[in-house]
Amino acid sequence: MNTNTEIKNAAVVGLGNMGGAILGGIVSGGILPVENLRGADKADVCRAKAEKLGVKAYREPSEAVKDADLVILAVKPQSLEALMSEIGEVKKSAVIVSILAGKKIATLESYFGADAKIVRVMPNTPALVGVGMSGICRNANVSDEELEKVVEIFSSFGKASVVDESLMDIVTGISGSGPAYVYMFIDGLIKAGINGGMDEKSAKIFAAQTVKGAAEMVLRSDISPEQLKINVCSPGGTTIEAVKVLEEQKFEDIIMQAVKACEDKSRLMGKE
Repeated sequence: MNTNTEIKNAAVVGLGNMGGAILGGIVSGGILPVENLRGADKADVCRAKAEKLGVKAYREPSEAVKDADLVILAVKPQSLEALMSEIGEVKKSAVIVSILAGKKIATLESYFGADAKIVRVMPNTPALVGVGMSGICRNANVSDEELEKVVEIFSSFGKASVVDESLMDIVTGISGSGPAYVYMFIDGLIKAGINGGMDEKSAKIFAAQTVKGAAEMVLRSDISPEQLKINVCSPGGTTIEAVKVLEEQKFEDIIMQAVKACEDKSRLMGKE
């Protein structure tokens, strides 16, 4: 294992929604001094958002990563090869953090070298409002202290959990892409509310707060989601009638099929 790098400064390459959320978390969490942070993005609007946080932002990635102890790659997966032609020289001791969906540690090592310190992360979009979920794995070159710093960063806008890389495809299917499935469910509740006579604004509040509350019940309780469902279903009551419809339509099977499709795509992207 390589020697430990004391992470005093960081560069975020790609300042879109997720890159911006990561940078915002580092700043708001006081994880690193703002003067020790740099960003890079081709888009003026993205650089402007970073500069509003007090972070120096560059158009060229090579300017941002120069001498950085931690380099966070937050570009689209398909942009990796183009980025490598622009990124220039990265410190040999730098920790490279990638949030590129489907891109395996081995792929990143092929670009940065077998002795590079690589951390792979799968965050999700609720990071934008401080309640994200991130799965994290590393290669053997990353020390416990370095990994701890990465976990601290991704915990600054939600929760972060270290997993084996073999689980990253299913992490993508559950939490990485999962918000989209939940948005569809919420949208269905909203439309049902409108059909029942509610105005759209009220239906949105009732639907979203219900999902938020149910999620908190799951997180705070040792009771399984299955038992929590049963607890709501009074015999002969209203809820059980709705649950019967969902069970008849194989609602849980549909969710599992959707997650499997996402997992398979993530695995395929890794092979490509």
